[in-house]
Amino acid sequence: MADFMLKSDIEEITQRLAVPAQKLAGKTVLLTGGRGFLGRYFMEIFARLNETVLDQPVKVVALDNLITAGKEGAEIPELENVSFVNHDVIQPFEWDGPLDYVIHAAGIASPYYYRAYPLETLEVAITGTRRMLELADAHGARFTFFSSSEIYGDPDPKHVPMAESYRGNVSCQGPRACYDESKRVGETLCHIFHTMNGTKTNTIRPFNVFGPGMQETDYRVLPNFASRIKAGQPLNVYGTGDQTRTFCYITDAMVGFLLVILKGVPGEAYNIGNPTPEISMVELVERIGKVSSRAVEHNIVEYPDSYPADEPNRRAPDIRKAKLQLEFKPEVGLDAGLKRFLDWSETVYTGEQ
Repeated sequence: MADFMLKSDIEEITQRLAVPAQKLAGKTVLLTGGRGFLGRYFMEIFARLNETVLDQPVKVVALDNLITAGKEGAEIPELENVSFVNHDVIQPFEWDGPLDYVIHAAGIASPYYYRAYPLETLEVAITGTRRMLELADAHGARFTFFSSSEIYGDPDPKHVPMAESYRGNVSCQGPRACYDESKRVGETLCHIFHTMNGTKTNTIRPFNVFGPGMQETDYRVLPNFASRIKAGQPLNVYGTGDQTRTFCYITDAMVGFLLVILKGVPGEAYNIGNPTPEISMVELVERIGKVSSRAVEHNIVEYPDSYPADEPNRRAPDIRKAKLQLEFKPEVGLDAGLKRFLDWSETVYTGEQ
C-alpha cells in the first residue's frame, strides 16, 4: 500500500462498497487524472477490490499528463490489472478494446495551480471532457464527470445548503472563473451528450474533500495548516476567517463517488460531501487545536498574490438526492477525519513549503 494513504482507509472503502462494486467484475474502466489526489485513490481501490471483493477483476487504464501530480503522483505503482498511460486528455485518445466506464477525474483543482495554469484548467474541463464523452459514446460506456462545488459560486444565503437544482452565482471574469466556468461548461457537455446521443452521463460535485494523500505543495487550506503545524508556525487564515465550509473525509467521498459511478441515474448531477458541520475557517482552526498533538495558533492575513481571492463566503451541500437515490451516508465525523489526516501528515509532511 502506498504511503500516501492509510491502509485502513482503503479497507474501509472497499468493505463499504462490497455489494455495489460487483457491477465492476469483468469490466474495463478508463480513468483520467489517475495520478491526482482522487485518481490515486481510485487506482488503489480498484486494485484492492480485485484482491478482496470481485469474482472477476476490473481492468483499469489510468491516464494523466502529470502536470500537477507532484512527486507522489509521478511514482507509478505496479498494480495488477491497473495500467498507466502518460496522456493529455486534451488530445484524442484511441482505445480499441472493450470499455464499460469512463471516469473523467482529470482537472486542475487547486486554486494555486489553476491561477498558474488558467488555459490548461479551461481546456481539461472543456476539450478534455468532450474527448472523453466522444470515447464513452463510441463504446456505449457509462460516463462520470468530476465537476465541483465551485459551480455554485458565491451562493445566495437562501440557497445554503445548496441543492443540485440551484443555478449558482458565478463571475465569468473573476480570478476563479477559469475553473468555475469550465466546470459548468463540462456539465453542459454531459447534458448535451445525454439528451442528444443517449450517453449515460453523471456529474459529481464534490464538496471540500480531504484526507491522506493531499500534497503539501497543493496549497489548500488543510495541507497548508498541517504543514505549518509540523513546522511549529502559526496558521495563516486568509481574508476575514468568517468564510464557512463543510469538509468530507476521503473514505466517505470515495464511497459516494463510486455509488454515483455505479448507480447514478443517467443524466443526473449529485452533490457528494458532508453537510455538517458548516464552520468558519477560524472555527476550523479551533477544531484542529482540539485534535492536534501540538499547540495551534493562527493569524488572519490577506490573500497572497498566488491564491485567488473572491472565494465563496459559504459552501455546504444538500445531499438528500444522493441519500435517496444512492443510499449515500457519510460516516466519518469532522474531528475523527481531522485526526486521521493530521496524524498522517505528521509522518509525511516536511513542514517546509
